[in-house]
Amino acid sequence: MAIEDQENTIREIKPKNRRIMGAGGPEEEDNRWPPWLKPLLKEHFFVHCKFHVDSHKSECNMYCLDCTNGPLCSLCLAHHKDHRTIQIRRSSYHDVIRVNEIQKYLDISGIQTYVINSAKVVFLNERPQPRPGKGVTNTCKVCYRSLVDDSFCFCSLGCKIAGSSRGFEKGRKNLLMETEDSGSFSPSTPPLTASSSCRIAKRRKGIPHRSPMG
Repeated sequence: MAIEDQENTIREIKPKNRRIMGAGGPEEEDNRWPPWLKPLLKEHFFVHCKFHVDSHKSECNMYCLDCTNGPLCSLCLAHHKDHRTIQIRRSSYHDVIRVNEIQKYLDISGIQTYVINSAKVVFLNERPQPRPGKGVTNTCKVCYRSLVDDSFCFCSLGCKIAGSSRGFEKGRKNLLMETEDSGSFSPSTPPLTASSSCRIAKRRKGIPHRSPMG
């Protein structure tokens, strides 16, 4: 009896374990990306370091992928000697990182690259555009910014995270389905017949009369 009860217990536990492993929930989504990526995209760089305020090298443009404890200045790097650190740069008031630095730690395929100061860079976060430029055939899947090359799908690291999520793809499909449904059932304007146009013309020929003055 004890062995039989144990077998029944195992049978009940196994399906639950399978559901957890293949659930595809938020935890599995987060595991697709390194743990430092989302914190990196939320940081504000190029501020003065609170630990080295009196130094002229106190601008925070470095980041430690191992500690993820906020932007660092060049003097802070002494405490991160054996850590993976990257340098953030600026282009038109937006944060960028060089391709040769970030691609060592992250797959950046599908993200538009730009050449700034003779070096290839990618933007950290989205830069929405009011409207695409003339003749643009390809735009970012998330923020619809114009992309130079048709082989790219995203304009930044942040847009790749958002556009690669299952929730984004599901919402996009639902939106397309709603658009198609509303378009197929939209009432069309009936054609203007000769009799109806004649009635409209007769109504317009009438002369308005003033109300009698009291």
